[in-house]
Amino acid sequence: MDVAMRHNLFVVEDAAQAIDSFFTGKDGIKRPLGSIGHLAAFSFHETKNIISGEGGMLVVNDQRFVNRSEIIWEKGTNRSSFFRGEVDKYGWVDLGSSFLPSEIVAAFLWSQLEHLDGIQNKRKEIWNHYLDCFKKPEFEGNVVLPNIPDFASNNAHMFYLVFNNIDQRSAVIAKEKAEGIDTVFHYLSLHKSPFYHQKHDGRNLEYTDKYSDCLLRLPFYVGLTKEDQLGIAGIVTSTLKATHTGS
Repeated sequence: MDVAMRHNLFVVEDAAQAIDSFFTGKDGIKRPLGSIGHLAAFSFHETKNIISGEGGMLVVNDQRFVNRSEIIWEKGTNRSSFFRGEVDKYGWVDLGSSFLPSEIVAAFLWSQLEHLDGIQNKRKEIWNHYLDCFKKPEFEGNVVLPNIPDFASNNAHMFYLVFNNIDQRSAVIAKEKAEGIDTVFHYLSLHKSPFYHQKHDGRNLEYTDKYSDCLLRLPFYVGLTKEDQLGIAGIVTSTLKATHTGS
């Protein structure tokens, strides 16, 4: 934000996964994610902590963008101003589209927001139990666990493991799938995607490729039981032992 202010730039904060997340700055102030940029976007996709199937929320932290955001939301019209009595008729005054969710979807989402503390407490319980499952000697040197830095809070969005190589991860995915358990890797490296491959300048992006090849997301939802988690961790254990013995 410092750089943006100095160069007259605007920041759109990607807070897609960040509901109930906080960041403590160098000034010691704890701020919710989504309140930092001029604008921020949250996602309510089905993989997020609270969901509406698709869609999201725009947070406007700068008064300069409030009116235009409302107009774009109203399909490019000043309809809201008309209903407030600020204009005697409304019409199209800007670009816009049908971005807003239906009332039914909004009600479904609102119910989850009302119970956010309970949802988050359960997710954190699941996250911590995963950590207990994998914070054991047999996993040391084989997997890297999530690390929450001092300046950040944990909103228990997901739990992941980072393996030593892609073969380990592939073996775990296959074993879990054989037991009817869906584990997925995160994002593929953008510079290796068909869209961007020809635009890449050829630099070796070591860490990008490492996490693309080695990171695995474990099943994570409010109804996940401790027994389920123990079963998932047990398959990881047996698979790693098998890869070491070559069986």
